[in-house]
Amino acid sequence: MTTAIEHLASLTIHRDRDLLDVTLAHAMRDLFCPAEVAIHMLVGPPGGAQRWLLRARLKAGDVAATSDPSWVTLEDLPLRHERPAHAACIEQQAIIRCDGPDGGASACTVLFPLTVQAEQPMVMELRCTQPFGDEARHTADNILRVYRNFCGLIDYSERDTLTGLLNRKTFDEAFYKLTQGIHTVFDTASGRRQQATPPEDRRTGHWLGVLDIDHFKRVNDLHGHLIGDEVLLLVGRILRSTFRFQDRLYRFGGEEFVAVLRCPSEAHAQSAFERLRRNMAGYPFPKVGTVTVSVGFTEVLPHDTPTAAFERADKAVYHAKQHGRDQVCSHAALVACGALAPQQQESEVELF
Repeated sequence: MTTAIEHLASLTIHRDRDLLDVTLAHAMRDLFCPAEVAIHMLVGPPGGAQRWLLRARLKAGDVAATSDPSWVTLEDLPLRHERPAHAACIEQQAIIRCDGPDGGASACTVLFPLTVQAEQPMVMELRCTQPFGDEARHTADNILRVYRNFCGLIDYSERDTLTGLLNRKTFDEAFYKLTQGIHTVFDTASGRRQQATPPEDRRTGHWLGVLDIDHFKRVNDLHGHLIGDEVLLLVGRILRSTFRFQDRLYRFGGEEFVAVLRCPSEAHAQSAFERLRRNMAGYPFPKVGTVTVSVGFTEVLPHDTPTAAFERADKAVYHAKQHGRDQVCSHAALVACGALAPQQQESEVELF
């Protein structure tokens, strides 16, 4: 018989948050045999516009968990107010039980708060077909305490301590996930999302931008490192408020940041990075005033490497710095007009 201890051991194997949520769903289904277990996250700007993203769902007979794809459109997700009990679970940070039509004697839905980061509130939902008593509730609560603690350790190792953005060491693994060609698709016959591999020539649909704060050394020299850290902290907040919940944002160190966006075209990516540039230039930084950024971006190509893509975007940033700063430059556009030389193709065999 599967025990709670065995599931706790399984939870602590993974260092990937997506896999961790799927493992939690499996543990809850195996331990309590509900008709369905689901994990939901509130995404989008705070307030009434927030929506529910499905992180993992397992029904009684499912072999694999299903979820919303990472590139799902925000407007396609259920609004926060459409699930008032889930919203109350987050607001109160308390377990909420919703009894079934027979008063809860045999069927009920139990909601558990899963929030680890304030900007990513989550709820776990158990749809039970049999009584969910105090002992089961106590066991589930203890497992979730371990889950939250372990998530906190993962976030501590993966996130920049000053800005809360992802750090440099998490970038390569996330980048390879974009270029390996594994995506989730919806199977209309089964009604479930499944993993599929697109054709070799398929574009990734992602764009990598490198952002460098203009004259940041001058900020530190004139105002000190405490004010410089405040500028970095505020830049991180502007990044989060400018881009979408599914865009991945990194601080690489110093005044250098990286954003990986999913966009249908170069024009859309240019528009997104221009919006960030405007938001930065228009923000009144305390004691400093105006702070601008130079941005270079490139398309993430199939079978790209993190180093190759970053190098292309970095060259575009350097061009922006050398030609006035406070601007967004596309590597492809610079190559097309002759301002930059094309990147040499890397050999498929690397010698060490």
